[in-house]
Amino acid sequence: MKILGIDLGSRDVKIVLMENDTIVKKLKVSTVKFYKEYCKYDGKIIIDFDQLQLGNFDFGISTGYGRNNVNIENFIIINELKAHAYGGMYKTGLKDFILLDAGGQDIKVLKIEKGIITDIELNDKCAASCGRYLENMAQILEVSLDELSSFHLNFVVLNSTCAVFSESELIGKIAEGIPYDQLCAGVNYSLYKRLKPMLAKFRGRRILLSGGVARNKALVEYLKQDYDEVFPLEDPEFTGAIGCCYYYKIKGYKKNEIGDPTLGGVPLCIKHWY
Repeated sequence: MKILGIDLGSRDVKIVLMENDTIVKKLKVSTVKFYKEYCKYDGKIIIDFDQLQLGNFDFGISTGYGRNNVNIENFIIINELKAHAYGGMYKTGLKDFILLDAGGQDIKVLKIEKGIITDIELNDKCAASCGRYLENMAQILEVSLDELSSFHLNFVVLNSTCAVFSESELIGKIAEGIPYDQLCAGVNYSLYKRLKPMLAKFRGRRILLSGGVARNKALVEYLKQDYDEVFPLEDPEFTGAIGCCYYYKIKGYKKNEIGDPTLGGVPLCIKHWY
């Protein structure tokens, strides 16, 4: 059985095709391009799967920010929390962990115990601890995100709690002649400093990192001060899409997720899928 998982993110749409527990295809498209070139809207989102060259699949599951924004025709919807939790379980085989999902514009912290989400903390009101913040600061410093993330020692302290004001503060530090490596480390530490209050309530030895910010090597080093085991997930931005597929594989279809998109186990409107 082939299952297609789609995570409609604020910056990128992540798509995963899973067959018999194995990921056979992954695709990432910018969100604007995805809606502009591959979709139309008629009460629900209708995707041109032929143009995306995804091939055949049996069932589709979607997740993302906002239920109406992920209402894809003939797809089952699951919430982001379930999607990322099951993505972490699929990638690691673990059932007990803390998951920090730091995306482009929001943060989720989940406590998973025996495969069940037992606690959550969310931040979708401010970009200061998200990927957009790092992108903006890297642009000011004229470095790549990968280079920015390689510095964590001797950081300069950035005190602004707002992403916009932090940019002005960073420019001021540049004018003061602060060394480049300390500026980069300061940006990374300010990210960690904003995440730490969210993480403080979660007791545990092991933390998994998903979302694009999981690629920040400095953040991993800072988190090692607080956790015995810090695991950035492989291809972290695909965790939600993978979790969609794995959730369906483990749980099967449940009518309480969304209206019944199947008839006798066969997808309706099959012409859209093949």
